[in-house]
Amino acid sequence: MTALLVRGGQKLTGRIEPSANKNAVLPVLCATLMTDAPVTLRNVPDITDVNRIVDFFRELGSSVTWDKADRRLEIDHSTVLSGASATLPQAMRASIMMIPGLLARLGEARLENEVKGCTLGAREIDPHVAVFRAFGAEVSQAGHQIVFRKKGGGEAARMWLEYASVTTTENFILSALTASGTSQIVNAACEPHVQEMCAFLELLGARIIGKGTSMVSIEGGHALGGADYTFIEDFHEIATFLALSAVTGGDISVRNAHPEHFDLIDRTFAKFGAEVTHADGWSRLRAPSQLKVEENFTSHLITKVEAAPWPYIPADLLPIFIALGVRAQGQTMFWNKVYEGGLTWHTELSLFGAHTLLCDPHRLITFGGDKLAPATVTSPYIIRVAIAMLMVASSIDGESTILDADPIRRAHPGFVDNFVSLGADVQWVS
Repeated sequence: MTALLVRGGQKLTGRIEPSANKNAVLPVLCATLMTDAPVTLRNVPDITDVNRIVDFFRELGSSVTWDKADRRLEIDHSTVLSGASATLPQAMRASIMMIPGLLARLGEARLENEVKGCTLGAREIDPHVAVFRAFGAEVSQAGHQIVFRKKGGGEAARMWLEYASVTTTENFILSALTASGTSQIVNAACEPHVQEMCAFLELLGARIIGKGTSMVSIEGGHALGGADYTFIEDFHEIATFLALSAVTGGDISVRNAHPEHFDLIDRTFAKFGAEVTHADGWSRLRAPSQLKVEENFTSHLITKVEAAPWPYIPADLLPIFIALGVRAQGQTMFWNKVYEGGLTWHTELSLFGAHTLLCDPHRLITFGGDKLAPATVTSPYIIRVAIAMLMVASSIDGESTILDADPIRRAHPGFVDNFVSLGADVQWVS
């Protein structure tokens, strides 16, 4: 068990260069399986899931060179062995996005029934099965594995998703690349990381219309080439460091080349009395003297933060705003419309002395502004919940411990080093 020891109470100040978005890096890595041409990826973070995918590529026989210091990853799948194992790594949700590439290369892929990721509740695989079957794959059970087999050449497909799932959208796009004709997906996810995967595929020569919208068309059957691609900054990490500034009374600037992604995020910070400014490629939050929840003109309603598929506030960012809700004077309702297991960790906040009320699996109310005390709390296996607990601990004078804080390493390389560079007193302990 790895924990974070936090001595809180410091006002954090300084500048941060954020890493790339894990949710963009992993799909792009999976997408490299669609080409035999060499690919160079830059600004690649040294995180757990990237290491797992790189290890899997090497097992396949791919040529991989990773300069971690330079954050440059060079991949050549033309050396993949014809008899390579097609059993995917079980410990990460991103495994499922390697299936289109493995079907195209090896004609088969195998996935454990319970592919894992953050413990956010049910993560169903059925929409993915529907995608692969739509493109002609055969899907069957074999013991504890699900087996995907390529049947025929694959024809174009049209699919209207019940839910705008990111990974389902990405799997549809990847599968459509090898199908003959034009495929279309309706109610497609349009998050910045989905757009980034599409931008990478377009560099390879893919023909995609409508990226960033809910209706995307893919003209398949074209050979893909190589590319030299640099990942953009992770909007999750940018928002996280801005929130750390707000909760500690600090003044933090974060590099951000895409402030156009932040209109609603900025508005959500404003609900707690915190203002974000964007200038010259940087985003800055100078904390107010006191966080205070914005009052509604509709006086009988509680101020709400609603998380749902983009362009709503992302569910992944909800925990950092819950941390602000705990510290801000006033009441806030947080509504996670995506995951039914995304709010159960709120009981750990009570160990700090926070007052919260879980209305149902999807809605939580914080009654903020109470005096909090240091505590030892335990994080579930959810990346930004561990960070939210770290945020609350950092805002309290005294020594706190965040147990099971390892999920942070899944998405944010050097997060603690960056944190310390801002003036925090925090360290990893066993």
